[in-house]
Amino acid sequence: MSVTSIDHFISGQIVAGTSGRAQDVFNPATGAVTGRTSLASAAEVHKAVAAAQAAFPAWADTSPLRRARVMFKFLELMNAHRDELARLITSEHGKVFTDAQGEVTRGVEILEFATGIPQLLKGDFTEQVSTGMDNWTMRQPLGVVAGITPFNFPVMVPMWMFPVAIACGNTFVLKPSPIDPSPSLLMADLLKKAGLPDGVFNVVQGDKEAVDALLVHPDVKAVSFVGSTPIANYIYETGAHHGKRVQALGGAKNHMVVMPDADLDQAVDGLIGAAYGSAGERCMAISVAVLVGDVGDKIMPKLIERAQALKVKNGMELDAEMGPIVTGIAHQRISGYIEHGAKEGAMLRVDGRGFKGASAGAGCANGFWLGGTLFDHVTPEMKIYKEEIFGPVLACVRVPDFGTAVKLINDHEFGNGVACYTRDGNAAREFARRIQVGMVGINVPIPVPMAWHGFGGWKRSLFGDMHAYGEEGVRFYTKQKSIMQRWPESIGKGAEFAMPVSK
Repeated sequence: MSVTSIDHFISGQIVAGTSGRAQDVFNPATGAVTGRTSLASAAEVHKAVAAAQAAFPAWADTSPLRRARVMFKFLELMNAHRDELARLITSEHGKVFTDAQGEVTRGVEILEFATGIPQLLKGDFTEQVSTGMDNWTMRQPLGVVAGITPFNFPVMVPMWMFPVAIACGNTFVLKPSPIDPSPSLLMADLLKKAGLPDGVFNVVQGDKEAVDALLVHPDVKAVSFVGSTPIANYIYETGAHHGKRVQALGGAKNHMVVMPDADLDQAVDGLIGAAYGSAGERCMAISVAVLVGDVGDKIMPKLIERAQALKVKNGMELDAEMGPIVTGIAHQRISGYIEHGAKEGAMLRVDGRGFKGASAGAGCANGFWLGGTLFDHVTPEMKIYKEEIFGPVLACVRVPDFGTAVKLINDHEFGNGVACYTRDGNAAREFARRIQVGMVGINVPIPVPMAWHGFGGWKRSLFGDMHAYGEEGVRFYTKQKSIMQRWPESIGKGAEFAMPVSK
C-alpha cells in the first residue's frame, strides 16, 4: 500500500514540511501505515501565522455579507463532499462510517450557524444618551486566531472554531491532531474553492513544538483548544501568560443516572450507544452509570447481554456499531485501565480484551481492537472511576438514592456532560438545577448542544470564560467597541473636569 505524504496548507497552497520530522498515520482497523504527516517546526508555524497576518486587514474589511457568501459556498461544498470526509475519518480514526457521517453533519450545523454572521454581528444603539450625544457598540475581529484540535473529531471540532472565527473577520491557523490529519487538508481545499482568499485559513501539521510556537507568537490573538485536562490547563496558562484570549476544553467523566422509575430498555439503549459509540473516544461519552436503588440488579443482565453482542467491525462495514481503538498506544492505555480496575476489586462483567481483530473483517487481524468492557460495583475511590479512560469501558456505580447520586457527580473534578433517565418530572427538574455540570441531558444520553447554543463544561472540563460556538463563540472571536459621538452644534463651551453624566 502506498504511503501518502500529508503536509501543511499555507497561503492557499500545500507546502511540504521542512523540519525533517514526521509521524506515521495508521489505519486503526488493519494496523497498516497509510500516511506520513509532517511535524512543523516553529519556523513553519511562523510562516503560517505571517500568511494569516498578511491576509487579515483585507478580510476584516470585507463586509459580513460577503464573508457569509463564502461560508454559504463552503457549506454547499461540504455537503457535496460529506461522504468523502467521512471515509477519511474512518480510515484514520477508525470510528464507524455512519458515526463519521454524523460527525460531519454536526460540523456542518456550525457552518450553517456561521452563515448568519451579518445578524450575529449587529451591535446596539442608543440615541440621545445625553443631550446631543449618541452611543453605540460594535464587535470587531481579533486578528489571527488559532485552533488546536484532537484526534477524536477531526472534522467537527475544527468546525466548532474556524467557521465562526472566519465569518467574524479573523484569519485562522489550524493545528490538527497528527493522528488523523487528512480531513484538515480537504477542508482547506474546499474553503479555497469556495472563494476564501489565500492566507485566511492555514493548516500546520505538528505536535507540541507547533503548539508552543502558536502559544507564544505575538501575532496570535486567541487560541481555542479541545483535549485532555492536563493539556487544556497548560494551553490556558501558557496562552494567557502571553496575553492571549484562551478557550480550552478539557477532559470528562460523564455520568448517567438511572432512576428506579426509568424505562430500563430506553436506559440500556442510551448507555450502550453513549458508552461504546466511537469506541468511547468522545469527550461526551458516558463512562459511568449511576444505578439508583434496585435498578442495578434489574439492568445489569441487560447491559451484559448488549455489551457482549456489540457488532465490533471494520468501520466501513455499514452494520458496524463500534470500530477499533485509534492507536496501539491508546489500546495499551485502555487495557491497562481494565487490568487496574479488576485488581482494585471492581466486578469485571464483560472483558473486551479478549476480542480478536480477525473477527472484525478481512485484513483486520493486526488492527487495534478491543471489545466493549463493563464493570459493576465500582466505587468512587477507584482509578477507573476517577480518571478519564477514553475508551469502550463502562463503570457502574450503585447508590441508594437520588441525593447520593447528585452528590457523587458534584464531587467529581470534571463537569462536562451528564444524563438522567427518569419518568419523574420533579426529579428531572431538580437534577437539572442542582447538578454541577455544564451540559445536561434528561432522557438524552449525549446532550451535545445544537449549533446556536454553545458547547462547554464546568470545573476542570473548561479553562476560560466562554463556551465553544454559538453566540459565545461569536463573542470569543470578537472584541466589543463602544462609540460615543457628539457634533459641534451640541457641544457646550468650557472644559468639564467631573465624570460625565447624562444631561
